Amino acid sequence: MSRDSLLFAISGTFFGLMVGWIIGSQRVVAPAPPAAPPAAAAAAPAQAGQAPARGVDERRASQLSAQAAAEPRNVAVRAELGNLYFDADRFDDAIKWYQDALTIKPDDADVSTDLGIAFYYTNQPDRALAQFAHSLGVNPKHTKTLLNQGIVLAFAKQDLDGAAKAWEGVVKLAPASPEGQAAKRALDGLRSAHPAPGGAGGAR
Repeated sequence: MSRDSLLFAISGTFFGLMVGWIIGSQRVVAPAPPAAPPAAAAAAPAQAGQAPARGVDERRASQLSAQAAAEPRNVAVRAELGNLYFDADRFDDAIKWYQDALTIKPDDADVSTDLGIAFYYTNQPDRALAQFAHSLGVNPKHTKTLLNQGIVLAFAKQDLDGAAKAWEGVVKLAPASPEGQAAKRALDGLRSAHPAPGGAGGAR
């Protein structure tokens, strides 16, 4: 799917707002086309102004890997390794460590959602959505998961109704939160691009 074709779903203003939006330990998917490799996506005009991806701090990665080997039940160190590689756009390595963490603690919704986002960036939107479903099975009110689910549905699957439902869930759960505000902007973008028949705002 070309980047231009993504614009059918959402306004350019919202597109720019969502790129690279990150909160806490959880990443929110930037609406990059799954068909493009991460390096190409990072260079796309829609991501202008973002800092280039950092290289991996190999010393820190080595320390954490040694700690993970010494502490086979340590979830936090595995999640940190996943984050370290994710931030360097080394998504395959991030996936390995997130999966390792979830093997120990499968009900960690934060790590599960980070794994889903890494799947998206490795051109696996169906696996991303399945992972988000797992996160929501653990915590149905996990707003960051719902926000990411909507982005993947809109941009990877062109499922605008499904995206709108996910974002509406975020707004209902936490309207004043950063996630709720981002979801509201997403819905406004959808409704501006696809007004409902008769002039009422809608997700179609």
